Amino acid sequence: MSELTRTQGKAARLGQIERMLWAFPDGLTQAEIARRCGVHRSTIHRSLQDLADEGIPTWEAADGRIGINRNEYLTAIKLRLDEAMAVYMAARLLARYSDKPNRHTVEALLKLGLALDPSAPQVARHIVQTSEALRASLDGQPNDHQQRLEVLTRAWAQGRKVRMRYSPLQSRRSFEEVFAPYFLEPSAIGYSTYVIGRSDLVGKLRTRKLERIEQITVTDEAFEIPVDFDPAKLLAGAWGVWFDEDDAPTPVTLKFSAAVVRRVQESRWHPSQRVEAQLDGSLLWYAELDAVEELVWWVRGWGAECEVLEPRELRETLMGDAKAMAERYGWHVSTQAAGPSSTLADFFGGGR
Repeated sequence: MSELTRTQGKAARLGQIERMLWAFPDGLTQAEIARRCGVHRSTIHRSLQDLADEGIPTWEAADGRIGINRNEYLTAIKLRLDEAMAVYMAARLLARYSDKPNRHTVEALLKLGLALDPSAPQVARHIVQTSEALRASLDGQPNDHQQRLEVLTRAWAQGRKVRMRYSPLQSRRSFEEVFAPYFLEPSAIGYSTYVIGRSDLVGKLRTRKLERIEQITVTDEAFEIPVDFDPAKLLAGAWGVWFDEDDAPTPVTLKFSAAVVRRVQESRWHPSQRVEAQLDGSLLWYAELDAVEELVWWVRGWGAECEVLEPRELRETLMGDAKAMAERYGWHVSTQAAGPSSTLADFFGGGR
């Protein structure tokens, strides 16, 4: 056997062992690895040492099981220049604007810059400089949000359930539950992160916001994501990451004034949206949402330039907001039906 053939065989065996250990989070004994590879146990002993020499992080338990340290394992990826730029811009946006800095985002940006140095030194220099500036602004210790995200990342990757204490927004009391994380989803609304999965407490899919998790630990209980779980389909009707797996979508109709029509049309705000231009220059905006709660904040942001036509419950919520805001500024707002000249009379107290 030639030296080249032996080298190729060794590389193939190391790759096989690496993939095997990754496939078994709980680890395998040397005897089990040897049996699966069809070689002597002494060969596996040498191969494991070769893996360590190549920088593959492993662990060994007291009972002899050996596994890959997934927290230290480096994933190799090859990117074209345009793909690398897309990753940079996404990570840069997250690192710069998120109100919960994540050290891993900054370190990933720095590694990306260093990797680009041979092929695009000017781009690499800029990425490294901006990454170093972001790193300098980080606190010495990871924040609570980053720590919770790290726990969920490990649980999701290893297929392990978590035990968490959760504090709902509309309740003064928190509760404990065992939760199987199926999917992690960021939201631009409030720069928040959500985990979607099955709650053992209710036996259904639920969404949990990371900022409302008080305590979280990974359990030894394994789970499997159902084959029919499709996050893209699940969130297709959601404004942010809110969804209701039981109810039908709610039709929403908004009317935007001519002053903001161009801005509204510049973005696609929801996958189901469609628009109709009106003769007076205004715009009707239609969508179907699983839950309209998070839409409230977006509509409020448009102020008087956006009117809710349906659903009625959302319209009444915004009417109540408008009335409360007017009264806070010292204006009297009537609860009577609007007449031809009621606006001035209501806001300035005339016509009594």
